[in-house]
Amino acid sequence: MKQEIVIAGSGFAGTWAALAAARAVALAGREDGIGITVVSPQAALHMRPRLYEAALEGMAPDLAPLFAAVGVRHLAGHVQDIDAAARRVYVGANDGTRHVLPYDRFVLATGSRVFRPAVPGLAAYAFDVDQLDGAQALERHLCDLAARPASRARDTVLVAGGGFTGIETAAEMPQRLRRVLGLDADVRVVILEQAEAIGPDLGPAPRPVIEAALAELGIEVVTGARVAAIDAGGATTADGRRFEAATVIWTAGMRANPLAVMVGAGHDRFGRVPADDFLHAAGVDGVFVAGDVARAATDDAGNVAAMSCQHALGLGRVAGHNAAAELAGLPLHPYRQPKYVTCLDLGPWGAVYTEGWDRQVRLTGAEAKALKRAINTEWIYPPAPQREAAFATANPDHVIVP
Repeated sequence: MKQEIVIAGSGFAGTWAALAAARAVALAGREDGIGITVVSPQAALHMRPRLYEAALEGMAPDLAPLFAAVGVRHLAGHVQDIDAAARRVYVGANDGTRHVLPYDRFVLATGSRVFRPAVPGLAAYAFDVDQLDGAQALERHLCDLAARPASRARDTVLVAGGGFTGIETAAEMPQRLRRVLGLDADVRVVILEQAEAIGPDLGPAPRPVIEAALAELGIEVVTGARVAAIDAGGATTADGRRFEAATVIWTAGMRANPLAVMVGAGHDRFGRVPADDFLHAAGVDGVFVAGDVARAATDDAGNVAAMSCQHALGLGRVAGHNAAAELAGLPLHPYRQPKYVTCLDLGPWGAVYTEGWDRQVRLTGAEAKALKRAINTEWIYPPAPQREAAFATANPDHVIVP
């Protein structure tokens, strides 16, 4: 009887889990005995790290030819329930049908979502760049501003959250607004960050570069500012400050996909599932976790994978390989990703590239921007739909960081 690997999600972790599983199955000569199915709404890889950009073409490359090339089946739909005891997942397909997929190994790789606390007006009035449809809605809204009468609110964008995504989004905004409203428009872009410093999770090393770049771009940074309410005309902070703006963009953190709560125990504050060195979900037989749903050690120094595509790629390769290896009789591969880098886009100013968990600055300005462009337009894209090319990128030892 054919054994089955089911992978939930076709983001960075899910895509490379599928490729790595197919590679391991092929290495073992078990292609007739082990099937691989990916469940996701579309056979597409959304370029989530790029959704702060204005041009959104090419942000969802088609995975169907790639999956066909390596022998992976795709089922268009959503995993709705996971029965780990019975080793079954329940899928609501896009065509309205319901499927029960038995599995021998399951990889949960459904990613994360922007954190949306119970802030009045957030759901009704705030935009985000978390998913492609949200980024497209924001772009349509910005373009529509040109039809409105000039006002301080029309010409102002508030970015709620001064972390990685918030900084990258804000850095693009002056240029995007002027493209719509005219070069002479008196545009205002404000980052509201509830911590006492911009980029709190990025640490102190790159902060002077970030602050200088934002200042040169004319972007205001307001720290110690927790957004308490959002409405059609702007936002109000918890200490009563009012910011008038026709555009509020919410970028305040991420949480693991809600499916993660159905797997294992001991989830961290982001909702991630604890994983062992081989990315087994702690305490759950037959289940692996990868990407933003996994809390996994990257090294022996106590560092844990970030919720980023950089780590999702490696987590996906290892989880997919190990899911297939257990069925095919191959050695398991421990997950380790000791080199950690960041490359933060700072719009027309350039970028800042750091290395290490203490984020020591290595490149800035145009040099860092060239590296960021290579990452965004080449390195994170799926391989050509050719079996050998795909398997080369799916090796669990494959590394793409500089």
